[in-house]
Amino acid sequence: MKFTSPASVASGAKITVTNSDGAEHTVTADSGGAFNVEVDEKGTATFTAPTQPGTYAYHCTYHPMMHGQLIVK
Repeated sequence: MKFTSPASVASGAKITVTNSDGAEHTVTADSGGAFNVEVDEKGTATFTAPTQPGTYAYHCTYHPMMHGQLIVK
């Protein structure tokens, strides 16, 4: 149970999240509501990166030990 993030993404890019675990996860921005997507176990989900460049911290709402950062350029 861990996140693997791309080095960076373009603003407004479509991002596909692949869940390799046997548990549901979310990819939820820590603040500002920039993105929030649920990913079923062994499933995929897609969301749009924010249009404002920056570093966006995120977490899984179901598993508080899971954290990551999305860098938007």
